[in-house]
Amino acid sequence: MSENLPLRLHHHAWITDDQEANRRFYEDVIGLPLVATWAEREVLSGTERVYSHTLYGLADGSALAFFQFANPKDQAEFKTEINSTPLRHIAFKVEAETQEAMFKRVTASGHTEANAHVIDHGFCVSLYITDPNGLILEFAVDHPDVEKIDTEQRATAHADLSRWLAGDHTSNNRWR
Repeated sequence: MSENLPLRLHHHAWITDDQEANRRFYEDVIGLPLVATWAEREVLSGTERVYSHTLYGLADGSALAFFQFANPKDQAEFKTEINSTPLRHIAFKVEAETQEAMFKRVTASGHTEANAHVIDHGFCVSLYITDPNGLILEFAVDHPDVEKIDTEQRATAHADLSRWLAGDHTSNNRWR
């Protein structure tokens, strides 16, 4: 089955209203390098659009991508709508030292809107940060027994889902 799975995340795209404020946050505060900026002119949804497309690199070669349109009407049309729920987020695996350094940089940066906080989920410990666009980022440090946890969860995933769908909502997170 694994031979038919995607190899890795290529990029995750979002809209930003301010590429420079976004760059300062992602590159200077979070520490993701700006690896590409594309200035584009192409037909999208039947209309020629002019936009910039920036990418911030991750260690595996994937990236976070952000678009900003030159025309304010195009920007409004393609604006990413944000549903204010902490469950809509993008998560990244990090080492504990990286997570700690990010937390310190965000706290020191004065980005109070970042709302940086840590939650211990049992199977991982996560740092949550909100970017200037309202996108919630999770930086997760896996539990030291992550391989054992992964093996157990893979073995019971379908049965656990069936149990939950049948109405048994008993927690099965013994790692918390």
